[in-house]
Amino acid sequence: MKQSAIYMRLLVVAAMAALMAACASMGRPEGGPRDEMPPRYLSSVPAPGSVNISKPKIEILFDENVKIEDALNKIVVSPAQKTPPAINASGRKISVELRDTLLDSTTYTIDFSDAIRDLNEGNILDGFAIDFATGPTIDSLQISGMVLEARNLEPAQGMLVGVYSNLADSAISTLKLERIARTNQLGQFTVRNLKPGKYNIFALNDINRDYHWDRSEDVAFFDSVISPEVTVTETVDTITASDGRDSTVTRAKTVFGPRDVLLTWFNENYKAQYLQDYKRPENKRLTVRMAAPSDSLPLLTIVNGPNAGRTDREWARLNANSTRDTLEYWISDSAVIRQDSMLVALRYQRTDTLDRLTWTTDTLKFFYRPPKAKKSKKKDEKADTVPQINFLTFQFRGSTQQDLNKPLSFEASQPLDTILPEGVTLQILRDTVWTPVARPVIKPDTAAGLLRYTMPYNWEGGAKYRLSVDSAAVIGMYGEWNRPLKVEFTVKQPEDYANIYFKIGDTDAPLIVELLSGGDKPVATAPLKGGTAEFNFVNPGTYYARAFIDSNGNGEWDTGYMKERRQPEEVYYYPKKLNIRKNWDVEQSWDIYALPLDTQKPMEIKKNKPVTKERDPNEESDEDDEDGYFDGNFGPGSQYDNQHRQSSGSNSSRSRNPRLKRASNF
Repeated sequence: MKQSAIYMRLLVVAAMAALMAACASMGRPEGGPRDEMPPRYLSSVPAPGSVNISKPKIEILFDENVKIEDALNKIVVSPAQKTPPAINASGRKISVELRDTLLDSTTYTIDFSDAIRDLNEGNILDGFAIDFATGPTIDSLQISGMVLEARNLEPAQGMLVGVYSNLADSAISTLKLERIARTNQLGQFTVRNLKPGKYNIFALNDINRDYHWDRSEDVAFFDSVISPEVTVTETVDTITASDGRDSTVTRAKTVFGPRDVLLTWFNENYKAQYLQDYKRPENKRLTVRMAAPSDSLPLLTIVNGPNAGRTDREWARLNANSTRDTLEYWISDSAVIRQDSMLVALRYQRTDTLDRLTWTTDTLKFFYRPPKAKKSKKKDEKADTVPQINFLTFQFRGSTQQDLNKPLSFEASQPLDTILPEGVTLQILRDTVWTPVARPVIKPDTAAGLLRYTMPYNWEGGAKYRLSVDSAAVIGMYGEWNRPLKVEFTVKQPEDYANIYFKIGDTDAPLIVELLSGGDKPVATAPLKGGTAEFNFVNPGTYYARAFIDSNGNGEWDTGYMKERRQPEEVYYYPKKLNIRKNWDVEQSWDIYALPLDTQKPMEIKKNKPVTKERDPNEESDEDDEDGYFDGNFGPGSQYDNQHRQSSGSNSSRSRNPRLKRASNF
């Protein structure tokens, strides 16, 4: 009997312990699918499409708890507000209070873009918007499309898009945009609630939030005036009855257009021109730095001392970069070098208050104070009677593996006067013996400035070479010479390279093709000749390619210019990755018009990849997110839900006229 009682007590204690352990467990509940759906709209006050509204507060109810991300940058109100609205999320409700006085007989749109997420999983509700009118009618027309970066076709995320019914060219820089929207993660936009009429449409990176374009801001424009329209078509849906039988029904479908406007943004790279900095880092050298690139060089004139009236053309050699905004003057006249205090009149072009370049003159003070001589550690130590020799630096800018098709490259520490040919020798290794070959010539690399030099040579593939530059073979402008230089290197074999040929048909445009690295940076360029762009001596690796229409024939991609309504030069991407092996000849056919622009760039090098939800740092990556998959879930808010869903296809009403090129249809 006692044993039975003890046994029962043990069972009770064990059960209580198990119960307490279960209650104390903080583990995550198992079972049930993960929530992948965004919040669902239930109702709002006022309801979407309401008219004669006088209260500036809107409340929206969803089917689950929600939150707002980056409301200031993602949510926009049309017409644009002077004072940002107060936006709050609490539980399942979002409230918006407009702080500007409501305008009479005006349609208002609150576009949330992709700012709304569910509280727990962070699933994004994209494209949700609410509209209402303060008058008896509501405007309902729309313009949709996409914004890409002109240079690299990256989707423009969070960029402001707006329209003007004022068709003057000056509107974009003087007036506020009339109706606005923001691009989503794919660069897509919809400007809603437009009146019938004609519009110019723009996209801009509105840094100072004044709702118009300033010259330093990114901008895009469409060449043609747009007249939004609405059409009603019939669509056939399949429905399934409770008994499992399918039937079809025909219903009217309202379509707003245009839906495929493509805007490609650019920056004019405008900078106000002014003198940014000037120095005299040593007695032989002056530096002048301008704030912006320039087409013209300034003029320096000494205004004090015995050298007064002399210009830099007489007493200096100029080392300038390609944009002429970083200028280095190497003083060639010893009398000027000895002038420790120089007043110099600098005549240059500066941007005035009317944004024009005008010639102006500033007087600059260049002072040089020689460093103090080091004191001897011992008072009785005699000064060294051996004069110190100052050597110039002449160094090799290469590696032990030399490309077969490239010259050697060198850099000097000062402009050179002489390179003695007899002091330069080149040898090749033949059967363990260094054998002299034809004497090479080292010459200035004028495209790279005064301090760069090259040595072109017809290299023998696979051979090992030794280059020797004797001491005093290189003499600088100040009479200093070099220390001896000796380098050995091996030239690559022809089999170490590949050749790539792009066959581009169906175009007579002046194309320049760029071979790109995995970082989307050009590593080589080639013009299209006879329908083929040819790249030789390509090192093995992974590459991509893009092309641009070189409209002005300068061999470089050029940005747009708003004053002349000039678009940036058109860019196209080869849609595949190229895995190149050595000793290969690769030929690729490429129709630059085959795909809409927004689908051309390979995902591997696309930087602005959309995601469907927030990432949990403790959770494994979602494969769809890594691939940039984005489910365009447009919210159930009235007009947008019923009339403006993204098409599942990628139809393109593209034109061979580059000014009328379109994006994939929404």
